[in-house]
Amino acid sequence: QKDDSQRLLESFNCDEKEHTLTKSKAEPYISEEEMVLEENESPLNSNITAFALKAKVIYPINQKFRPLADGSSNPSLHENPKQAVLPNQVMETSTSGSLGSLSQGDKEDCSSSTTIHSTTSDDRFQARAFLKVTCFPEVLTCESFDIKLCLCSLLLKDLMLLDTELRKEKHVMFIQILKIYLTDFCHKKKITDDLFKKILLIQENDFEELQKQLDCRLQNTEMSGAHNSEYQTLEDLERKEREYSEHIIDNMEAFWKQTDKAQQVFLDQSKCSSAKATKITMDLTERMIAVEGLLNECQDLQAMDIQERLFNWELMVKMIDSLKFYIPEECKCRLNIVSNILDHLTVKNNLSVRQKEELLTDLHKAFWEQLAHFTNECIQQSKDLMLKRLECRAKKREEFKCKQKAEQDSLLSKTFHTGNFDDFLKAYRDLLEKHRQAQWELEEEDDYESTEAVAVLYKELYSKASSVLAELVNELFLQTLPVVTGLSVRECELLKEEWQENLVPQLEKWDTHHLKRWKLFQEQLLQEKKLWINEYALSAVMQKHLSEKQEKIIQGVVSRLGCLSDESVNYILQKHRLLLCSVLRRLTLRSIGMAALTRMRMSRKKSLLQELREQHILQKGSSHCQDEDQWQLQKAVESHILEEEEKLEEETQQTHLEFHQQLVTEMQEALQFLQQHMEQVIGRTLLQHARQEAGKRKSDDEQDFKESLVEAAVESVYGTSNNINRLVQNYYQQVGKITEGYERKKLQQLKSLQAERSERNRLRKKEENEHTLKEEQTKGILNISSAVHQRMMLQQKKVLSQFELHQQIRLESLKQKLLGLHHLETELENQLR
Repeated sequence: QKDDSQRLLESFNCDEKEHTLTKSKAEPYISEEEMVLEENESPLNSNITAFALKAKVIYPINQKFRPLADGSSNPSLHENPKQAVLPNQVMETSTSGSLGSLSQGDKEDCSSSTTIHSTTSDDRFQARAFLKVTCFPEVLTCESFDIKLCLCSLLLKDLMLLDTELRKEKHVMFIQILKIYLTDFCHKKKITDDLFKKILLIQENDFEELQKQLDCRLQNTEMSGAHNSEYQTLEDLERKEREYSEHIIDNMEAFWKQTDKAQQVFLDQSKCSSAKATKITMDLTERMIAVEGLLNECQDLQAMDIQERLFNWELMVKMIDSLKFYIPEECKCRLNIVSNILDHLTVKNNLSVRQKEELLTDLHKAFWEQLAHFTNECIQQSKDLMLKRLECRAKKREEFKCKQKAEQDSLLSKTFHTGNFDDFLKAYRDLLEKHRQAQWELEEEDDYESTEAVAVLYKELYSKASSVLAELVNELFLQTLPVVTGLSVRECELLKEEWQENLVPQLEKWDTHHLKRWKLFQEQLLQEKKLWINEYALSAVMQKHLSEKQEKIIQGVVSRLGCLSDESVNYILQKHRLLLCSVLRRLTLRSIGMAALTRMRMSRKKSLLQELREQHILQKGSSHCQDEDQWQLQKAVESHILEEEEKLEEETQQTHLEFHQQLVTEMQEALQFLQQHMEQVIGRTLLQHARQEAGKRKSDDEQDFKESLVEAAVESVYGTSNNINRLVQNYYQQVGKITEGYERKKLQQLKSLQAERSERNRLRKKEENEHTLKEEQTKGILNISSAVHQRMMLQQKKVLSQFELHQQIRLESLKQKLLGLHHLETELENQLR
């Protein structure tokens, strides 16, 4: 007879998988064809593995069967502890099968079906739906989801909430600063109380309208592409993040315009002098720079706390996940030992193969039904418990917000003056920090309590499952076996004691594997923390580079203007610094979000690779004696894992580069808005300067005109027709000579400038030719020692340096020409006078 009893044990996983596929509703966007395709792609279902299961060949790396002396098979005790899953849980690609099949694939050239990249296509993964979660406790009750996707989506949600809070705080602070200045003007009787209230009301309404427009656009973004309100895809999430960033940049530019408008209205209504208005504008800009610094500091601290909380969430979810897998895995160990005892009875001819299969089938079926019942009961209790906790959490949050609002209103209602602005800023900052800390502790405590509550439920499930299995085993040994085998009750009790004795070392071994897995998981988290630190460092470098470059640009623009006063120059530089602070703060938050999106894209492949690595380490540690074949297979697996790690690293860098290019595009858009806004600021400053200069010249010209009228009136007493005609002729002759002289000098000056410029160009071309000759001499070495992108960077630097040099020479030439023309103009004016 054909002995298929061990295949029944293997079907334990398959039964769970089929049960899951029929009940799970967590992936509504994955069609049945895609589901079947994904299962067929799994190395567990490959032809090699199927052949091994049927033929019972020795499988050194991933042992499913170990031949006994009598020729029958014995299941390996070192199987992957992640094969079994709970009911109603979607089973991902089996990593144990991957590891086993890839070792065979190295020999049979079937590695294409075992790579991580083939098991999860990028396009399909981008369109794969996962559950929308609004807070961490919801993650604990999910029946089917990708943990990292859900947790990273929570991180993105927290970053968005942080951005919203800081934007609202900036609006409040600007209005409060405006209120402080209006209060001083009101005390000095420069404006009335009605005007004071009217200006503040207008600004509050304008900011509310600005926020409404943003909320409307964000709502449209949220609704677009939403097929199901409960689920989302990574593709949708990336699109929403991109559109959200675009809306925020537009809102930022609108806020700048609104603040400039508010300042202008305030200054127009106060009717103060031009010098006073300039001083107030500079003071307002300084205050807003201080506010931006406060918001930037707060954002950095909050963002780091959010990332730290992400790792705490992963630890808590991993603990619950371990409890979920612990139950079926331990029971699987118990069932394996029962199967071994029945195998032994079959060898002694106390049981036929058919009887053994029937007993195992009945035991599996009875236990599976009980475990499914307890698991569904546990899941339902978890959901009910989480619903109650979420309702309680919402009430606490609402009460907390009301209390916060009252404390903020109390602070903002106090009267502050321009002299104690720093006191207001410190008080407001301390209050916000106190509120954030309290809210953070409230949410953190609730997360831990929710995790503990779910853990208690799963421990109860474990206790129930263990007791049920113990009863089923007792019934098998003490009631069924004496009838079927004809053994005495005492002999069956001895078999049961043997089962209990064999169970202890296996459970200890499973506990050891569990602790090793936990340690490997913690090491993985530490590696991911280092990646986050690298992202922070990269963001800091980008900010520094961008800040220095923008500072150089604005300094160059101001230096070329040349005609503005020091006060006006300082105002332009301060205004640019203020707007740049907003842009850089947005850059930081967006870069953190993109790091999370990169992590989400790579999560599935990284998770598969991590499980392969864990399984290989555990199996390597449990295999003490290895023959040459086993050693060769392990070396092949190690080399394959290293190869997949390199591929994954390459894909991660490529994804990071893609997001970085997107970030650069968004920053160019923000800097374009900054440039346009600064052009308007500089234009207004130049206009104000021109009006002041025109006012001075007008007063001087009026004085000269009065003096000339007096002289003309005195001379007109002695004037005759001949004298006047002679004077007019002499006047025109002198004007003609002066004009001819001016044109001659102007032409000579232009020719000399042209000659100087030609000489400079000649010298520059000579230097370029010498530099080109040196480059050609070292070109062979450069082609050998440098990569293509390095040569491109050198060429880019060369072109940019030449362009900057040419621009500098042209600027100097224009300055000399302008100075010369000014000199000639002054000389001509004096001669005409």
